[in-house]
Amino acid sequence: MSEFLYAGLLILVVIAMFNVMIFIHELGHFLAARWRGLKVDRFQIWFGKPIWKKEINGVQYGLGWIPAGGFVALPQMAAMESVEGQNLDEEKLPPVSPLDKIIVAFAGPLFSLLLAVTAAFAVWGVGKPQDAIKSNVVGGVAAGEAADGILEPGDKILKIDGEPVKWFQGRIFDDIMTRIMLTEGDEIDFEIERGGETMTVTTNFNIAETPWYHRRALPRVGIAPAGPVIVGEMAKGEGTSPAERAGFKVGDEVIEVDGKTIYGFAQVNRLIQEKGKDPVILTVVRDREELELTVQPLKPLGEDFEKPMVGVIWDSGAMISSEILHPNPWEQVRDSLRTMWMTIKTISSPSSNVGVDQLAGPIGIAKTKFLLLQEPNGWLKVLAFFVLFNVNLAVLNMLPLPVLDGGHIVMATMEWVRGKPLPARFLEGLQAGFALLLMGFMLYITTKDIGDEVRGKPKERKLVWPELTANPEEKPTS
Repeated sequence: MSEFLYAGLLILVVIAMFNVMIFIHELGHFLAARWRGLKVDRFQIWFGKPIWKKEINGVQYGLGWIPAGGFVALPQMAAMESVEGQNLDEEKLPPVSPLDKIIVAFAGPLFSLLLAVTAAFAVWGVGKPQDAIKSNVVGGVAAGEAADGILEPGDKILKIDGEPVKWFQGRIFDDIMTRIMLTEGDEIDFEIERGGETMTVTTNFNIAETPWYHRRALPRVGIAPAGPVIVGEMAKGEGTSPAERAGFKVGDEVIEVDGKTIYGFAQVNRLIQEKGKDPVILTVVRDREELELTVQPLKPLGEDFEKPMVGVIWDSGAMISSEILHPNPWEQVRDSLRTMWMTIKTISSPSSNVGVDQLAGPIGIAKTKFLLLQEPNGWLKVLAFFVLFNVNLAVLNMLPLPVLDGGHIVMATMEWVRGKPLPARFLEGLQAGFALLLMGFMLYITTKDIGDEVRGKPKERKLVWPELTANPEEKPTS
């Protein structure tokens, strides 16, 4: 199968998954409405005027032209003509009880949750891939970043802002990268273990500037994880790279630089850069034997390169641990709820550095699924993501906002307390206003989804290695 056809197949799979989620959610409303005796006007996937429709037993089934969401038109519930269009049947209908309205509104999130649980049982059986960096040790600090001079290679990070951390990446509730991202205020407190002593150090952080049409960058302090430093490949270019001249081979593991113990590839890169053009002695392990290789860093020819390098691409995957887990359905739903709560709490905090612009819209979510499908065990990863997304869909729809199911429940409860329906014109205006706000919000998030894709093509940097001078005492010219 060609790459084009394969990509097309993956896109169809992503679209199908979206529609399954929408269909099941709206099916809950539909079945509950039929059970409680409500008039069902339409059952439509996607908003806007239908591009396809068919009437069966008095119900118009259709597909709208705006690829977002879906609805079941229930004339006896709060009117939604601004989104759904005019009711097809203008006959006078008997009122329904607040309890019936609550049941019908709640059925959608309930069915989304049931779909999540069903998928969770499947994940329990087939497994959930987990790619993680299982180290809480600093493997290097970038020069000039916030942590430079405060954290050091070999520091073991125990807590961030008082919250325990176990891994560098891969455990969303207690990994280093997530805790740095979720930090509030202007500083980050790190409780670390250094030289057998426990201490607390404080850093600020950097947030890279981005164009207005991109999402804001997330906080960073400039640290990298500890892990084996293994030569993955030699950098391609014209001439012979310094690493090749020194006798490096793919698979060599660097354990020392000029006699200094190494914790990660970021530390190696910095030590080499700090040496400038002076020779560097790297101790490597090859076939269980230790070798000392002397390498002469060189600055490739051209204005695109400012610092000398040795021409090695490290195997970053060597520090990643991959395994297949089998969490039970309860664990999956619980973790999804925790993730949802963490997200809502973070973006609603006035001191947070993460805002609503970091949320993903339909395009961003579709892209995530598309990319996951191309990874090893991609189908399993997407299935696990399917659980999370349906739990999120259920929770978000229960928020007490007009247009959402939670808003319908609130209005039905108010009607129950008042003993009579809320004014029809008030409900129509409220629904229409919030519908416009919701559409505007989704449009804003979608602009970020699209904006993140509008990036200039990286300038191709061609490596051209200079020749070494005949006199070894002379410095090589660039």
